[in-house]
Amino acid sequence: MAFRKYYLLPVCLMLISVSLFAQTPLQLKHIDSLMLTASNRGVFNGTLLVARHGKVIYDKAWGYANAGKTQMLTTAMLFDIGSISKEFNGVSIMLLKERGKIKLDDPVSKYLTDLPDWAGKVQIRNLINYTSGLPNFKAQSDETDHELLDSLKSLTKLKFEPGSAYIYAHANVYLQKRIIEKVSGLSYADFVNKYIFRPCGMKHSIMDADLNRPDIARAFDNDFNATPYIQLTTGFPRLTSADLYTFITRLEALKIISKESFDQLAVNFPGGESSLGTTGFKDGELQWHRHQGSNSNYEALIYTDHVQDISMVMETNNQNFKVDAIKGAVLAILQDQPFNIPKKSVYLDIRDKMVKNMEQGLAFYRHIKAEGREQYDFGFEAGDLISTGKYLQRRSRFDDAISLYALASPLCARKADLSYVDELTAECYLKKGDHVQAKAWYEKALVADAGNKNAKGMITTLK
Repeated sequence: MAFRKYYLLPVCLMLISVSLFAQTPLQLKHIDSLMLTASNRGVFNGTLLVARHGKVIYDKAWGYANAGKTQMLTTAMLFDIGSISKEFNGVSIMLLKERGKIKLDDPVSKYLTDLPDWAGKVQIRNLINYTSGLPNFKAQSDETDHELLDSLKSLTKLKFEPGSAYIYAHANVYLQKRIIEKVSGLSYADFVNKYIFRPCGMKHSIMDADLNRPDIARAFDNDFNATPYIQLTTGFPRLTSADLYTFITRLEALKIISKESFDQLAVNFPGGESSLGTTGFKDGELQWHRHQGSNSNYEALIYTDHVQDISMVMETNNQNFKVDAIKGAVLAILQDQPFNIPKKSVYLDIRDKMVKNMEQGLAFYRHIKAEGREQYDFGFEAGDLISTGKYLQRRSRFDDAISLYALASPLCARKADLSYVDELTAECYLKKGDHVQAKAWYEKALVADAGNKNAKGMITTLK
């Protein structure tokens, strides 16, 4: 529903640091109204930074710093940024490449000699665009560096020929960090601090900062239960929105790595993410850059639009998957257009219920679908079901995931989404050890979308 009303803002809800640059007070009031209502609806608890023409015009914190509601958020607090972290290891790899220390075509085995034969087939460029063929070893990101290394040492076969398909596996990031350490002689944290944090002036960024620090925003769920941090591997930066904005601004201005290196980092396998998330180019020039990351109920978004000269950074310690919807509303406001305020996420409210009891979770889903459309966002219902299926799949609940993909399939309006559902179903059967069904569903995915190169690569592998 378009939102056009004005509200007086209670000071207790936020701490403000605003710098105005050629911005109308009305637009800023609309952004305030958007964020106040999003906070009150429980769909955003975090910080929002907006810049235009290279100047920060909005920088505010909304909500609480912990589950107990004993501390308010401030813009000076540090957040985990999930998979946006991989921009730092990607940039670090490029810094070594530019210094002639490594080549992207080098095999992993050139630098890490204690891995099996597959390391001779996987190139560094496969690691940065996630086409190595390395699998995810555990259902959740709860493995230590040592456990991940043991899994890599015991791996006898890649899931596919390097370069032929895409899997977003954390092992790719892990190996990048180990190569950086091997070549530089520094720990990964020290390398990033020396060659990225300090040169960029990122004074409030700390690698693997202790989550018990008083300046860390602590994550919680929508029922205000503290969320345990399950990511046990190292090498995760925690930083303020201002520092993340500084990093992205300098990166895109080619003040950290060259344009050639930036363009190589932006290469993605069709349908997959690159080390920079997703990007758009026109005539070789960057038009936009978007990257979303999440981790243990932390969520972050970076977005730059070089056509309109707008940048945004959001960080939250209460993940609701509404950062993109808020980004869209802010963009509409800055163009003096009507804007929508996001509703609650179907996915977030059904996933844990289905993990606990599948039948009760399905009953709750049917209930809110029939009676809760004023409170819940059913704008991409298929996506919510797919995400829930993936959530179950990561926990080895393959049959339950398949049943959710079957519910999602008739709701898919785009052939790419339908093909993705079929591909995920194939993955479940593959995990169950049923290669016949897996191959059949990969073939269905290819029928739905002939451009699904991942399905094509997996069919070749299964043959």
